[in-house]
Amino acid sequence: MKIAAYRHQGQQGVGRVTQDGRQIEPFQVSAQEAALGALPIVEAQAAGRALPATGAPIALADVQLLAPIPRPRRNVFCVGKNYHAHAKEFAGSGFDSSAKSGGDIPKDPIIFSKVPESVIGPTDTILFPAEVSTAIDYEAELTVVIGQGGKGIKAADAMKHVWGYTIINDMTARDWQGRHSQWLLGKSFDTFCPMGPWLVTADECDGQNTDVKCWVNGELRQDANTKDLIFDIPTLIECISAGITLYPGDLIATGTPAGVGIGFKPPKYLKSGDVVRIEIGGIGVLENPLR
Repeated sequence: MKIAAYRHQGQQGVGRVTQDGRQIEPFQVSAQEAALGALPIVEAQAAGRALPATGAPIALADVQLLAPIPRPRRNVFCVGKNYHAHAKEFAGSGFDSSAKSGGDIPKDPIIFSKVPESVIGPTDTILFPAEVSTAIDYEAELTVVIGQGGKGIKAADAMKHVWGYTIINDMTARDWQGRHSQWLLGKSFDTFCPMGPWLVTADECDGQNTDVKCWVNGELRQDANTKDLIFDIPTLIECISAGITLYPGDLIATGTPAGVGIGFKPPKYLKSGDVVRIEIGGIGVLENPLR
């Protein structure tokens, strides 16, 4: 099942995408619930409640897709250096404040976060902050959507807590990331968390074995499979939940493959007018221009 948040005729809605991908069946929810996107649906399912009734289908072509969770209830959990090749390219970039001599591959997950206000939709414009930074980079990431929450979740049980998946482009100001010796600021600029195009339930996407690809202006830059993760999804959930209670609708961006702009010599940073397209198998496409 795919759950999309959208705007139609000036009104926000949330609905189920039909199997052929051409229509959305709108859930009959209040305006307050619709403003939260798919979050109330995930919370209801985690609590064992039935899905809301649906209304007459709307053509997908007639709606503007929004981020499936337009404003997460709290920061998005993110994972740094979680593909072997990317860990090496980033450690050698000179911007990696976490790198130590001989420690290109982390021994434990590196967890940081992005603020909820950085989230934008799957076709929205990323605002290029030229007056603040010119070292702007892209990061294609499979993102886990938590269903049943919990604390102290063991890796063996972790996949039972996965509601499904979406895509996030973990946009980054590399100079800020290096200058401040932590990643929150450089990851959380306004519009720096494109998300979408919808949420997909775990039965329709194998997050532990799916392709992650990213193009910039039609040039394939990133091409990997989540089988290459250093720390797999169960390990990440066990790590984060060891001391932090996870709740339905929490998001965990699992890290990006090699091929980011900073990995090239010289770096291929983004510029105004560029278009970043991300595709993840079983989910769909996230495509955002920069201005």
